[in-house]
Amino acid sequence: MPGPRLNEDYLLSEATLENTHTADSAAVATPEAEENTVLFSDFGLDERVLAALKDVGYVKPSPIQAATIPLLLEGRDVVGLAQTGTGKTAAFAVPALSLLAGRPATKATQVLVLAPTRELALQSAEAFTSYAVHMDGITVLPVYGGSAYGPQLAGLRRGAQVVVGTPGRVIDHIAKGSLDLSNLEYLVLDEADEMLRMGFAEDVEQILSSTPAEKQVALFSATMPPAIRKIAKKYLNNAAEITVKSKTTTGVNTRQRYVQVMGPHKLDAMTRILETEEFDGVIAFVRTKAATEDLADKLKDRGYSAAAINGDIPQQQRERTVEALRDGKIDILVATDVAARGLDVERISHVVNYDIPHDTESYVHRIGRTGRAGRSGDAILFMTPREKYLLRAIEKATRQPVEHMQLPSVDVVNEKRLAKFSEKITETLGSEDIAVFRDLVTKYLSEHDVPAEDVAAALAVMAQGGRDLLLREIPVAPARQRERSEGRNDGVGSRGPTRPLTEGNATYRIAVGRRQRVLPGSIVGAIANEGGLSSAQIGGIDIRADHTLVELPADLSKDQLRALSRTRIGGELIHLELDKGRKPAREREGGSFNDRADRGGFKKDFKKRDGERSFGDRGSDRPFKKREGGFRDSAAAGARKPRFRD
Repeated sequence: MPGPRLNEDYLLSEATLENTHTADSAAVATPEAEENTVLFSDFGLDERVLAALKDVGYVKPSPIQAATIPLLLEGRDVVGLAQTGTGKTAAFAVPALSLLAGRPATKATQVLVLAPTRELALQSAEAFTSYAVHMDGITVLPVYGGSAYGPQLAGLRRGAQVVVGTPGRVIDHIAKGSLDLSNLEYLVLDEADEMLRMGFAEDVEQILSSTPAEKQVALFSATMPPAIRKIAKKYLNNAAEITVKSKTTTGVNTRQRYVQVMGPHKLDAMTRILETEEFDGVIAFVRTKAATEDLADKLKDRGYSAAAINGDIPQQQRERTVEALRDGKIDILVATDVAARGLDVERISHVVNYDIPHDTESYVHRIGRTGRAGRSGDAILFMTPREKYLLRAIEKATRQPVEHMQLPSVDVVNEKRLAKFSEKITETLGSEDIAVFRDLVTKYLSEHDVPAEDVAAALAVMAQGGRDLLLREIPVAPARQRERSEGRNDGVGSRGPTRPLTEGNATYRIAVGRRQRVLPGSIVGAIANEGGLSSAQIGGIDIRADHTLVELPADLSKDQLRALSRTRIGGELIHLELDKGRKPAREREGGSFNDRADRGGFKKDFKKRDGERSFGDRGSDRPFKKREGGFRDSAAAGARKPRFRD
């Protein structure tokens, strides 16, 4: 019998398969949750859902699951207040699938889950897929911006009983008529406070108003601000409110640090750390099976003894790999959360979160592999600017700060590399029989008019086997930007950001801001389309009154800079250029903040855009069509009245 199909071309995260349920959380809303002794088998779930839970090792529900699943199975609306990582995904996915199991087969969308980011949408989609693995005819479709419409439209035409998406893209499909919610029975708002914080309040209300009045709603949030309470009161019917308090903690012997670095530079960042810090054994966590093999191969190419373990590797091979790590035959293990479950190796000195986990419990489980039995350990987290909210969630849930880490400089790394190479020469001279090679070199020198130093250098190149001896510099931002990002005064009253710059990025200025009603989504779409960049290469976006600061790769080519400087958003030329900070008053013509010199030669024009719509889901945007007058949202045009939002 075929299992469920996750209608998505991308390889998704395995992180949701890790059983992150712990007894360290307590539901304070219901006394039953204080002493959780129930099992999943006590809930009356469909047998196929129970079998899937057993497959992933789930037996005892977490407090949020124990409190909410029975209510949702009864058809009650629920508001669940719990931190990220307390098991919320299973809390709404398991009852939804169990209810679907009792319905007649249909292609109509019956379950809709809204998530604030594409990463969370993918995580929830994979969770639904894993829990529905024994159910025939269930299709799970993630829909989010930043990816092509074609596969999503095709998936919706074929039929998807469960749709998981970001608000902007869901609205697009509703407007196009490709997403029909007339048969919707179950709606989930996941991380509702994060959705509102990202500017999706209007989108969420528009989607809710497009759904049938008779439906079940589950709202999950870490906090309950007034805006969330207003939505709950307006759209939920006699909702039960469940509050769970997380008591997640991390080891006191583990030093926790983070590096802000974009994906293409993660390998160089890890190399710098490995070459400048004393380490014994290392576990590097990534999200996908393919990423374990890819990273392990790249580390081996750089001379490290590394191996990968993931869910596709046979148990015997996994055990041999772990034993090799334990015996010191390999130094770096690249793993997914599932494959590393239960792993206990004493010599682990460092845990590297190469890919940041999407829930705090996974983070705690990961870094718990080091700093055991009184030994000290190091946990290092790689993070992009768009993942900053996940770092905040980790710090809030663990109640411990994660310190910002400056990467070692290339000069320091290369100095160590040269010293090690020199030491290797000394060791070889003292321990190996080099008579044959000495004779070969002597003969070569007698036959060729070449200095002995050049011959030695050529042999050294041969010994390197094509690997670069010296590390190349990650592209860096201008010195003044780096000083501002490190909190140092640049002496000119900078207007720039004070947050740490991402490694490999620089801050650029574009000449549109709040007065032009621009939102992050339109910026990402325009820059990605015209600059040939992926949305993952676009970092922090800071929208100000009449301009915006955007983090982009520091090594943009001249062609990219030329194309982006001529790009329009809503009819306005963005005039992209490196941000130089505010000029001193003595350098301004007439000392005015409004003159042309201060604005970098940009002429301000605050006219409204006719019919243009911008989006709040940073990096999860819709395709843009090039038209006279700039970029317009092709889905929105003609589908509804223009809306303008801050």
